[in-house]
Amino acid sequence: MAIFLSWCTCARKEIALYSDPGFGIFCNMTISKYHSTVLMPRIEKPYPFLLNFLSKRFPSIDRGTWKARILAGKVLTEKGDPICLTTPYTPLKKLYYFREVAREPSIPFIEKILFCNADLLVACKPHFLPVIPGGPYVNECLLNRLKKKTGNENLSPINRIDRGTAGLVLFSMNPKTRGRYQELFMNHRVEKTYRAVTTYSGVTGDNFWTVENRIIQGDPWFTMKVIPGKPNAVSKISMVKTKGEKALFKVSPVTGKKHQLRLHLSGLGFPILNDRVYPKLLEEKKLDFTNPLQLLAEKIRFKDPLSGRKMSYTSERHLVWQD
Repeated sequence: MAIFLSWCTCARKEIALYSDPGFGIFCNMTISKYHSTVLMPRIEKPYPFLLNFLSKRFPSIDRGTWKARILAGKVLTEKGDPICLTTPYTPLKKLYYFREVAREPSIPFIEKILFCNADLLVACKPHFLPVIPGGPYVNECLLNRLKKKTGNENLSPINRIDRGTAGLVLFSMNPKTRGRYQELFMNHRVEKTYRAVTTYSGVTGDNFWTVENRIIQGDPWFTMKVIPGKPNAVSKISMVKTKGEKALFKVSPVTGKKHQLRLHLSGLGFPILNDRVYPKLLEEKKLDFTNPLQLLAEKIRFKDPLSGRKMSYTSERHLVWQD
């Protein structure tokens, strides 16, 4: 058993977490306890059969699987009625379905709730745990874990961080006030601070950068890339200190594009330790909990839109850095 190099706080005590570095733990056939939603967009007639629509909307799930789900009554209308193969396509209406996977990895690390009231929940998630269901992850995600803990099925993430990143995530507890908190991020009225440990090859001459560029979806689809054009991603980056072949950075993203900080640090010549995507996509390997991505969403500050109070939260997690 190898000691997991990152630490998490549980009951205000730092505890080491352990895992099998080769395989991880898997659960057999898993079906989500909570429904996922897909909107039928407004399109021109003739409208497609729902089986064709779902197969095209989710190309990673084969047509036969969708057909079996429909016949088994696992796809529902907004009213909760099972659809059938002849149910008509209805623009701007929603369909509910329950994600299922043959083998779901079990993530043996624990999230922590830092704050919770009737409108807002602030959680700190561990490395490896996704915020929402995706890919092979159904119940093993921060959203579904928190739904179970709080009993609130209306819980919804206001911001997101990568599965590999640890740190702070905000959730809306109340659909009636959700938009007020979402506007904070849309209007860049949230101050976010990350810490990152990167590789370091020597003296740079600079210790502060403002990176502005344009980021779009890359190929393969789960990657992002920088292209020429009007900037849509801005980060303020400062080098805190160096030690041997490692450097510690403080990063303040102004915008929130997917993989923004990983791309910006890599672009400066400082790839984050254990990043298997940037600057070079490495071959996929078996689930290994011993080498977490060294990126932490450490602090978040904002003025609460309901109370008017200045709110500040700090993660108690740590990266692999010893002074």
